Amino acid sequence: MFSRLFISVILFASQLYSAGIDSTTNNAVKHAFIGSAVCGMCHRSEKSGKQFDIWKASKHAQAYATLESDTANKIAKDKGFTTPAAKTPECLKCHTSGSNVDASLLGAKFKIEDGVQCETCHGAGADYKAMNVMKDKALAVQNGLQLHDDLKAFCVKCHNSDSPSYKGTPDLTSMWDKIKHPIPAEAK
Repeated sequence: MFSRLFISVILFASQLYSAGIDSTTNNAVKHAFIGSAVCGMCHRSEKSGKQFDIWKASKHAQAYATLESDTANKIAKDKGFTTPAAKTPECLKCHTSGSNVDASLLGAKFKIEDGVQCETCHGAGADYKAMNVMKDKALAVQNGLQLHDDLKAFCVKCHNSDSPSYKGTPDLTSMWDKIKHPIPAEAK
């Protein structure tokens, strides 16, 4: 009996490990990532508040590209890493979506090069992307949509003193003002 239970626990743990852990929530990833291009198909319109365009113009959209710079590689080397920044898990966890999940959870249009994209904050979207699901907030959340009531608690998972480019406690209000992307009231 004990050995069967032990084997079951080990199998369950290995399934969680192979699925990956979402670094933004520390939860096992249960849903597949679709990529910002798929999100942009609906979230680019005036009705959606041009949410995709707001993201595309943000530093979040360029977060992976910063890892490909000589400066980032020097920082990684100075921190003792032996891989370039764009291949270092400790860098990727805050500069990308989906870098730490099994490849089977990455959709055909998902590109790690899109940096900190929609699914970094809102959760892997394969199971909530359908219009009928998105129109039902509770159903969308049940299918993986993540919403954040406490921006500070969420944002400081990356914007903190563990970052080698950290410059003190961030002004989250002004940072949020640059990237907020509400749905226009008339569209709700």
